[in-house]
Amino acid sequence: MKILLCNAQVCDFQSPFNGKVCDIYIVENQINTIQLSSKKAFSKLPKNVKIIEAKGNLVSPGWFDMRADFCDPGFEYKEDMGSGAKAALAGGFTDVALLPSSNPTRDTKTGVENVLNQSRKLPVNLYPYGCLSQHREGKEMAELFDMHQAGAVGFTDGNRPVAHAGILLRSLLYAKIFKGLVLSSADEITISEGGRMHEGNMSTLLGLKGIPSLAEELMVSRDIDLLKYTEGRIHFSHVSTKGAVDLIRKTKKAGYAITCDVAVANLCFTDEQLKDYDSNYKVVPPLRSKQDQKALWDGIADGTIDAIVSNHQPQNIEHKEVEFEYALPGMITLQTFLPMLIQQMPKSLTLDKVIKAITSNPRTILGKENIRVEAGQTASLVVFDPAQKWTFSNNVSKSKNSPFLQQQLTGKINAVICKDAYHKY
Repeated sequence: MKILLCNAQVCDFQSPFNGKVCDIYIVENQINTIQLSSKKAFSKLPKNVKIIEAKGNLVSPGWFDMRADFCDPGFEYKEDMGSGAKAALAGGFTDVALLPSSNPTRDTKTGVENVLNQSRKLPVNLYPYGCLSQHREGKEMAELFDMHQAGAVGFTDGNRPVAHAGILLRSLLYAKIFKGLVLSSADEITISEGGRMHEGNMSTLLGLKGIPSLAEELMVSRDIDLLKYTEGRIHFSHVSTKGAVDLIRKTKKAGYAITCDVAVANLCFTDEQLKDYDSNYKVVPPLRSKQDQKALWDGIADGTIDAIVSNHQPQNIEHKEVEFEYALPGMITLQTFLPMLIQQMPKSLTLDKVIKAITSNPRTILGKENIRVEAGQTASLVVFDPAQKWTFSNNVSKSKNSPFLQQQLTGKINAVICKDAYHKY
């Protein structure tokens, strides 16, 4: 495939062309040439080149989502690999790391290999996480090395925290041997159990049992102590509280191998969204206070928070259109990821830092090739317009648990180039 992408403004802090309007010539899944846009540029191209006008659009490396649930196998009625891949691509993601929350759980190399085999047939690259404990039960450590050898990019029990400190301790020590990545979903369940939303004024007003910030912060503190003891490496998934961000910031400054991410919903919303009991806003971790939301954006700005994740969690209608107390948590976010960020991103924060949190940082954390908008690099690109308005009417996910359906949004993905294929939206 040969493509000439014309008049696109490069949005890639790693590229020497960052901020400049360029023409990008792509040949067989590789950026062949990139140069400043000019009427005389590329005047002698072969006849079979597909010319794409991208004036007014930005182009960045393909986006990498470090946390999504495609529910496959076992819960394909919510999402499957095919529908999840389509949703990811439509949202600008060329690469997605998948949680092991399937049935059967992905706690052996067979499950890891199955994801990688399916990925070869799909329009995006899928990377499997393996379970940290057998069957995600938190009782015995899973076969980490075998899964690592098979291609697992890290180990997590998904939304289930590792309550057993000894298992996390042994996992951190064992993963050091082969440089594996242990991910922690911080939640002290003896405190948060039975909670329906963030504990605060809104939970009191609504008469719902709250989930205190303390539940997350206690577990982050415990896991940091285990990290220091083992001198290992840990990644905190979907941090949501100011206290957790402060703890991670302090530990990073001390030089320990610690990284973390934040879910886009926690950047975009607060617990005030729950005033009408809309179950689409019931997520894990819960939407927190405005103070927490500001701390999360500050964490992106100063580099404490390394990555922004979709935390895409499909739920079928039967699990959402019920009384709020009984609704299962989760929101589909892949297709609306860009407008969710655009609507809440502080004016003081540059787009470069956000792009870094969804391109180079996730790849570095997971040990994948760092892609740049530069000649000789893999042609994995996203073309988007942060100011363009559109209506979210073409939902390609199997589930509909989004507050944005049929809503007009700002920030649109217009094209994705991945795996030697061009996709227009």
